[in-house]
Amino acid sequence: MDEETRYEAVRSRDARFDGEFFFAVETTGIYCRPSCPAVTPKRQNVRYYTTAAAAQGSGFRACRRCRPDAVPGSAEWNVRADVVGRAMRMIGDGVVDREGVPGLAVRLGYSSRQVQRQLTAELGAGPVALARAQRAHTARVLLQTTALPITEIAFAAGFASVRQFNDTIRAVYALTPTALRDAAPRGRGAGRATPSAGVPLRLAYRGAYQAGAVFDLLSEEAVDGVEQISGDAGARTYRRTLRLPYGTGIVAVEESDHGAGGWLDARLHLTDLRDLTTAVQRLRRLFDLDADPYAVDERLGADPRLAPLVAARPGLRSPGSADPDEFAVRALVGRSEASLLVERYGKALDAPCGSLTHVFPEPGALAGEPGSLGELAAALADGRVRLDAGADREDAGAGLAALAGVGERVVALIRMRALGDPDVGLSGVGASEGWRPWRSYGVRHLLTAR
Repeated sequence: MDEETRYEAVRSRDARFDGEFFFAVETTGIYCRPSCPAVTPKRQNVRYYTTAAAAQGSGFRACRRCRPDAVPGSAEWNVRADVVGRAMRMIGDGVVDREGVPGLAVRLGYSSRQVQRQLTAELGAGPVALARAQRAHTARVLLQTTALPITEIAFAAGFASVRQFNDTIRAVYALTPTALRDAAPRGRGAGRATPSAGVPLRLAYRGAYQAGAVFDLLSEEAVDGVEQISGDAGARTYRRTLRLPYGTGIVAVEESDHGAGGWLDARLHLTDLRDLTTAVQRLRRLFDLDADPYAVDERLGADPRLAPLVAARPGLRSPGSADPDEFAVRALVGRSEASLLVERYGKALDAPCGSLTHVFPEPGALAGEPGSLGELAAALADGRVRLDAGADREDAGAGLAALAGVGERVVALIRMRALGDPDVGLSGVGASEGWRPWRSYGVRHLLTAR
């Protein structure tokens, strides 16, 4: 997008571009999302940034009206398979917080200097600044929705010290942590949740969102002990257990309809709050909340075969997975066998919640199984096949295809769902080359319409 197009998006308060870019106003020192309801600034006073981190790095503070840190992530990272796209997905998953920039670089197969240079050149911010912006957002959510002590929030959000936490909050929001907590939107600050009540969240998305189709699919696939769907269609609740870097979690997501540019209501219960950022990003991938439905529908709606399906279900998503390794196993063995694996090998929760009793078994626990399941589990456990947020999709696909008993359709499903690849065809469905780079969404339309 050129500056003229961006300014027109700002002038018209176009929510389609929220998260795709940010604009800052030199005369106020504040940066916003394109749909900010404030008075449109003069063109000569506006600067544009690809990421919130770049705006923050230039000394701008987050707008308190439009909360630009709460927008959906850029759909660009779903599509791109290059180093920058992979790095952004891993930063979102908390890799920099857990392993630092060297750990991120090792996963990407580049030096730390190369990663820093590529991210800074394209996004205007390096991995540390990008992770810092993410930590600031996590801290704001915890400050404004929970009653946790501020010191606990600092470390839960991923900061190395309380001083670093205080300095970042002041720089990003121009408020102290206490003042930011007190500035919570009316109705959300009162009666803040305690740790035992979980962390309430609003998982934002852009454009139309077909929640019913997503919940239908999750209901069809639900594995006993790990997942549960309750309630009537239109008002269902999806619950599942999560295996996370520092502990386990249980999440509940509501089939709420808040219209275009809305959100899904969720609540997270974590054994270690340091897992909050990672858990949120995995939920966003599961529900495909960072997609660009405008671009997808425009491309697929031009195909005569898909046009009536797109018109009937605008904004249909291509769900991902909350745990890529788990989905790979499930895609191979099916729902019934996956439930049996949970009973035999799953890790029991310290505090079961209704029918949620276990976390899906890790690949290492399944590596001794005979046949293709054992081969797949062993390859995932020893790293020969990587399905994490920053995995190279082509390498992963080739590694899966080389395993005995892992057929073409299973590989395609794993790429589509576990790796979040938006451009995967599926045997027996007949995806068209004209649907690129959104073949996964075209496949989902055809499967949903059956």
